[in-house]
Amino acid sequence: MRDPHSVLLAPIYTEKSMYLRDEANQYSFEVPLEANKIEIRRAVKELFPKVKILKINTIRRRGKKRRVRGVHVGLTKRTKRAIITLAPGDTIELMG
Repeated sequence: MRDPHSVLLAPIYTEKSMYLRDEANQYSFEVPLEANKIEIRRAVKELFPKVKILKINTIRRRGKKRRVRGVHVGLTKRTKRAIITLAPGDTIELMG
């Protein structure tokens, strides 16, 4: 079993994720590409034991093509996000 800090890499602070947090009680985290929903659920339960998880959705984002100095073509980093829906009334205190 992985360390929970290696599964939940970082919280995501975007306009959409802040809206989801305020309106739908959903929190977004960046996770490794090979992490699955079971590992994510265990990591959240271990780091935040007082919250009840209702649902976990994952999104795999592919890297975009970028040109470097007009000649070389490369890709930006591929990422995976987990959107965790909590029970009404539960919150996660995130720094940032």
